[in-house]
Amino acid sequence: MEYLLIIISAIFVNNILLAQFLGICPFLGVSSKLSTATGMSGAVCFVITLATVVTYLLNNYLLVPLHLEFLQTISFILVIAALVQMVEIVLKKISPGLYQALGIFLPLITTNCAVLGVALTVVTKEMAFGGPAHMMNLGEATVYAFATALGYGLAMCLFAGLREHLAMNDVPKAFRGLPIALITVSIMAMAFLGFSGIV
Repeated sequence: MEYLLIIISAIFVNNILLAQFLGICPFLGVSSKLSTATGMSGAVCFVITLATVVTYLLNNYLLVPLHLEFLQTISFILVIAALVQMVEIVLKKISPGLYQALGIFLPLITTNCAVLGVALTVVTKEMAFGGPAHMMNLGEATVYAFATALGYGLAMCLFAGLREHLAMNDVPKAFRGLPIALITVSIMAMAFLGFSGIV
């Protein structure tokens, strides 16, 4: 039951894009087409999940025992950069079209604050689903990271679909392009905030 609560919370209630507003740059840059949004979502999902597992182990078995917690951010960024390079190499070999479509936004996953935000949250945030507050274990951290990445992908694909639909409609000239996209994403954010009872 606890894992189900983590999944629902990460995807809908605390959506990394629409409730926490992390990772906006690639969200706006790659979401003009559903195909590129899906590809970016898959890449981010892989990087967030794997980076969280690696950084969790690095933190708990190296940094904390040696009292090197002050190196968390820099070591986490290095892990994320290595994983993004791996994704870039694999995409270039497997799907050159998607690699070209993602362009500059693929290496920017390294600086995507959503990836680093999840990794830091996992090692610092206490969970209190149905019991006393405790630090996440590896299983909870992995589920949280994967669910957060799914929430990122859901928001990105929904937004890409809406942007494709808006491109085919008659939008007033002043609102074409980015202005209508920002209005749309703000309405999506309010809808997702409704899951947490804020709106």
